[in-house]
Parts: sequence; structure tokens; C-alpha cells
Amino acid sequence: MLTFAPDLIIQSMISVTKPFLPSREEYSKYIDKIWSNNWLTNNGPLVNELESKLKEKLKVDNLLFLANGTIAIQLAIKALHLKGKIITTPFSYIATTSSILWENCEPVFVDIDKEEWNINCDDIEKHIDESTVAILATHVFGNSCRVDKISAISKKFNLKVIYDAAHAFGVTYDNHPISTYGDVSTLSFHATKLFHTIEGGAAISNDLEVHERIKMMRNFGHNGPDKIDEIGINGKNSEFHAAMGLCVLSQFDDIQKQRKAQYLYYLENLEGSNLEFQKLVEKMEYNYSYFPILFESEKILIKAVYELNRKNIFPRRYFHPSLNKISIIKNSCDMPISEDISTRILCLPLYHNLSKSVQKLICDIIKNEI
Repeated sequence: MLTFAPDLIIQSMISVTKPFLPSREEYSKYIDKIWSNNWLTNNGPLVNELESKLKEKLKVDNLLFLANGTIAIQLAIKALHLKGKIITTPFSYIATTSSILWENCEPVFVDIDKEEWNINCDDIEKHIDESTVAILATHVFGNSCRVDKISAISKKFNLKVIYDAAHAFGVTYDNHPISTYGDVSTLSFHATKLFHTIEGGAAISNDLEVHERIKMMRNFGHNGPDKIDEIGINGKNSEFHAAMGLCVLSQFDDIQKQRKAQYLYYLENLEGSNLEFQKLVEKMEYNYSYFPILFESEKILIKAVYELNRKNIFPRRYFHPSLNKISIIKNSCDMPISEDISTRILCLPLYHNLSKSVQKLICDIIKNEI
């Protein structure tokens, strides 16, 4: 039975993640600019500055800062004029599938690869029929999809491709930014993400026409003050959110470095156990945004979570359940790999100021239970 030193007893809650917060002084400098400009929203100067710096950071030509990552997916579907079936993954956050449904399209699930946990490209073609219009794939936990295979399939069947890159900020594949693949790539800048703007997201497209369409759609369809050229919605974001993004972006290299060290610490201390880890694809520069582990069984997972919770540590069963098992999804087939992994997966706490002593405690508790 494990015993724990008094200094390792957790007094405050350790959640699965905590937002990185810059100094109040740094943020206040931007707030002073907002007060001086008296410009709070509607494509203000800080929004434009953030978009420019994000394009430089991510090495992309076209990027639109949006209200959140969900509306980015919805706008992508709308801007690509998609009507029909969209191939997607059951192993993602609900926003991936609910966006398809919200836009009156039909999600068609394809099971995932049992090691990489992304959509299994070898199974996509058998799910394509005359009503299929697109593929919407998620880079799960920032691990790159097999983008070359998906590109080949999309060209063969004349399908559009959207990537949910909510977890993949800064990831590169084959020396190319991950967000340059597909017709549209969407990002989430929610407070739980590696890079955040409190609430926010982005849409990236290599196609200037699609980019301009999303640009109009995020602002009610306006193409100038008195001209409406698209069916639009309010997908804009504010100067206050952009200010947070500018602060976080200025320190992102340090955030990334710390996250990598924490990820590798977990890996070093948990390797050799009965746990499984996500297989990262070759030719990828990873961002270390999450640390998921896979237990031998759900029973062992539940026991480990119980013991962690007793120490005030709260990891997350993410993603759980498999989306094909959610009641709002109709006529869905069994997805055995996704269903199995979703019952056994756990994301461990990972955030900027997480200490090694707490990481060690987490590792010790888990190893004691497996």
C-alpha cells in the first residue's frame, strides 16, 4: 500500500487543465489601449493585430479570428456549401458531430485507428456513397491525421475536407503547418487549450474565395456597410479576447517548452507499466497539448480515478462516450474500436504551473492501481 509524504498531500483541487494567465500588468496594457480607442468589437485593431501575429506564428496566409471553435466548423460547412453526408470520427468532442447536424448534414462515422486514435483512413472509402460530400476529421489530442491518405481519397471522390484542429495549435506535419491541409482547418482558442483567448477560435483556408466567404459570414454576411452578400451569423470576437490572445502568444514558446517537459515526465514515469499511450505519427512536430493514457479495462480506470479524486486530483475521461453512442445521434452503426478506447481512456492533468511533485504523486497513484 502506498504512503504519501505530508508535503505531497494536495490541499487545492488539481484539475485536468488550468488556463495559462499572463501577468495582470501585461494584460492591463492592452486594456488601456481598448479604453483609449473606445473600440470593443467589430474587427478592432487588436483583433487585426492578433490575426496578423497568428498568421506569422502558424505560417498561414489566411486566418480569421472567431467567437469559438464550434462556430468555425459551422462556418466551414456553410462556406463550402455542403449538403449531404459528411464522413467523420466518433472519437472527438461532441462539437465536431453537432456542427454537422446543426448545418442539416448527416454525420457518417468511420471507426478509428487503434493506436493513433484518429479516423482510420483505410475504412473511409467503404462508407462513401453518392450522397457523400465531405470528410471532417479530427487531429485527436493534436496527433496529425493521415492527411496524405485523406487528400488522396478526397481527390478520388471529389470531396471537401475539413479538419477539426482544436488540439493541434502549432503542430506541423512533413514540415508543413497542420492547418494548411484540407479545404478548411478550424482551431479552438478556448481557455482549456494550449493557446487561448479565453473564448475563441479560428478558421484557416488556402482558398481565398472560401476565406472571403467565411469573413463575410462571421459578420452577418456583410460585404461592406450597406451590402449583404451571404447568409451570415455573428461569429466575431472582441478586443478583450484578442488582448488575452496577444499576451498568451507572446509567451507561447515558454508555455510549449514547459508542456513538453511535463509530457515527457509522465511518459518516462509511466512507461513500462500496463498502460498504453497514443502512437504519434511520424514526420510530425507535436505540441504536447494532452497526456492521455489507456488502461487495460474500464474497471481499473474507475478505480484509479477514485483514488486520484480522493487526493483532490481530477483527471478527465476524454473522449467519453464514443459519439456514436450518444442518444441524439440517430441510425449510427457500432464503432468497436472507438467504443472500447472511450471506456478506457483518461487524460491526466497538464497545465503550465503543474509541479513535478504533483506529477509524481499522480504517477505513483496510477502505478499502484494497475
